[in-house]
Amino acid sequence: MTPDAYCADICRKAGSSFTLSFRLLPAPRRRAMTALYAFCRAVDDVVDDIRDPVPAFTVLQWWRDEVGRLYDGAPRHPVTRALLPAVRDYALPRAHFDAILDGMAMDLQHAGFADFDALRLYCHRVAGVVGLLSARIFGYADVGTETYADKLGLALQLTNIIRDVGEDALRGRIYLPADELRAHGVLPADVLARRETPEFLALMVAQVARARAAYDEALAALPACDRRAQRPGLMMAAAYRTLLDEIEAGGCHVLREKTSLPPLRKALIGLRVALTGRV
Repeated sequence: MTPDAYCADICRKAGSSFTLSFRLLPAPRRRAMTALYAFCRAVDDVVDDIRDPVPAFTVLQWWRDEVGRLYDGAPRHPVTRALLPAVRDYALPRAHFDAILDGMAMDLQHAGFADFDALRLYCHRVAGVVGLLSARIFGYADVGTETYADKLGLALQLTNIIRDVGEDALRGRIYLPADELRAHGVLPADVLARRETPEFLALMVAQVARARAAYDEALAALPACDRRAQRPGLMMAAAYRTLLDEIEAGGCHVLREKTSLPPLRKALIGLRVALTGRV
């Protein structure tokens, strides 16, 4: 199996809505995005699948070393071998890959987030820099597109956090700012026990409002000249913002249920954005 086929297989098995948007891209850019997605999936699996932090950090360090080998031109893993042309062709900064791994390390030593500034740093590392890498692969003419890409990464990650509150609680994790829990009178123990209270629902309404504002800020920052090239990201923005609307319309019962969009609906949202360029 070639490195590109290896990465395509990871994307196919993941079934992520991200990969639907790749179909808009010319073949070289599509291969680059598939390899980037496979890299993110591989390092994220270190956090999700290895419960003991000691071997998990060891594996994460191996990936740090592998990123070094990638930038030395001698990667060993099929994923990084598939990334090699993308790093060269689209001038992907090594610092962005290092930042992704720093975000994974934050997950491994997860102790919560004191405030939104701490959460924002985490979101930048695990999603914002992925947006920056993706924007380079999609192509842009105006450097202002980097601001859009980072802000969109924040909006997408905040949506993920809202959607996954109950699932994360089962794993003993809370990704909501601790000071905001206190301000709303929400006890961490209640979140971890998945006990829904009126105070918790009020907290989630505030989280949804923040995520929606993040989408608005991101879309406002996208230069008109790059809107067509950045359509794959806009497809994701449309799907995830619709997901956010569904969570809110359903009453924000994220401790008890995980909201998702049917594949056909996501495909129709993506098709609308592809044809009109509007989110």
